[in-house]
Amino acid sequence: MRSIWKGAVSFGMVTIPVGLHPATEQRNVTFHLVHRDDGGRVRFRRVCEVCEEEIPYAEVAKGYALPSGEMVVLTGDDFDDLPLSTSRRIEVLQFSPAGQIDPILFAKSYYLEPDEAGIKPYVLLRDALERSGRVAIVKVALRQRESLATLRVRDGVFVLETMLWPDEVRAAEFPFLDEAVDVRDQETRMAVSLIESMTADFDPSRYTDSYREAVHEVIEAKVAGRETVRPEAPAEKGPEADLMAALRASVEAAKRSGGAPAASGAAGKAASGAAGKAASGEGKAPRKRRSRRSA
Repeated sequence: MRSIWKGAVSFGMVTIPVGLHPATEQRNVTFHLVHRDDGGRVRFRRVCEVCEEEIPYAEVAKGYALPSGEMVVLTGDDFDDLPLSTSRRIEVLQFSPAGQIDPILFAKSYYLEPDEAGIKPYVLLRDALERSGRVAIVKVALRQRESLATLRVRDGVFVLETMLWPDEVRAAEFPFLDEAVDVRDQETRMAVSLIESMTADFDPSRYTDSYREAVHEVIEAKVAGRETVRPEAPAEKGPEADLMAALRASVEAAKRSGGAPAASGAAGKAASGAAGKAASGEGKAPRKRRSRRSA
């Protein structure tokens, strides 16, 4: 696996150079948006709603909308001096029991791979952390965003799990929590009995994504029945020189025939378009008037 980020774990006076790798991946069936009639890909363009022009990515900036409706435009330079003190550094803040961390805080998981020079301190911290039965609480900056995270050991490798900040977790405020619900003790005991009868050690390999499997079956059935579409490649636009060549060929053909024959084919279309521009005066320099000779 190729690392997506390189930095170092800072543990007291010890620095461990590491590379960051995504620890998970979504196995969803990936679809493209296509035109139903011919299977051609549907593309989205960045169009400015003010000037109604397509904007190249290099001209796209970040905007913060004010309550007044005005927009504050921020460019890359505005973010350069922000205080990301943990940039390229995974700073260990403290160690805590894993059970004290609410799983709702966890966001995304990454593996940490040590560089060649950092293998020994990596293994030292890994073994010490496993023996302690705790997890490390760290700070890390990824993609211009600082996050809290935990550092734990899984299969001999450090797993960095980024966390949400406390104010990013919504409060569970629902009307039924204020209602007086009468649940009899006998009903509770029956529910507990049902839970105990269904209790077993968790083995994730026992479960599969039945929806994803069904979607693949539908796709395979369509392939077997040849219900597929091969989108035609869009016609390539010829260079501007082709237009001049078509016009020149049309003029020469007209001279040979002693008149202006009806245009046909690609040359005819190009000549017709040029003739339309000429009639409207578009794309031509003003013609000089010739002086009339006296009779």
